[in-house]
Amino acid sequence: MDFNVWLAFFAASWVIAISPGSGAVLSMSHGLAYGMRRSSATIAGLQLGLAVILLIAGVGVGALLLASATAFTVVKVLGAAYLIWLGLKQWRAPVHAHAPAAGQALVNHLGVPTVRERVLTGFMTNVTNPKGIVFMVAVLPQFIDPHRPLWLQLLILLVTSIGVDLVVMHGYAFLASRAQRWLATARARRAQNRVFGGVLMAMGAGLMLVKRGGA
Repeated sequence: MDFNVWLAFFAASWVIAISPGSGAVLSMSHGLAYGMRRSSATIAGLQLGLAVILLIAGVGVGALLLASATAFTVVKVLGAAYLIWLGLKQWRAPVHAHAPAAGQALVNHLGVPTVRERVLTGFMTNVTNPKGIVFMVAVLPQFIDPHRPLWLQLLILLVTSIGVDLVVMHGYAFLASRAQRWLATARARRAQNRVFGGVLMAMGAGLMLVKRGGA
């Protein structure tokens, strides 16, 4: 891969990662609820999902999903349903009234989800997002040279995309975690749950509008 092509993809990766999406909302939500350190597991799950989407798009399966109305609809409905369920769960999350000790994450009385649960939540959020597949199918061909080994190019693009997304998602989680001291009351935390839950549900509903052949 030529350096100028990689540089263009590097710049595009920053634009893609910074653009608000379900991954950014989830990173901020978990950063605010569980703290910066615990949200790393969620972000790791997001990267696993991103890797799957990039590889699907890169090897052409994404194009098959776009070509098949049934396959695309199934993925779209599953992704939308998952985001709506996630948002509803956040919306209804119980809160307690006492403020946490300095530096402690804001968590509900049910406790923090396990590392496995946080990784799975991140993974499912990205891997069930058909908009991500549509976008990658549209973007990746611009950076792949058909006369060079495909897997080496995909590896470079994958490492670049994940590296950038890791930085951006941790940035979102960090900024959200800094707001914990201002959101220590039950009323503020309930409002936070409603905001993030509402956004996730809205994104889930929005996925139903995604059509084949465009983002």
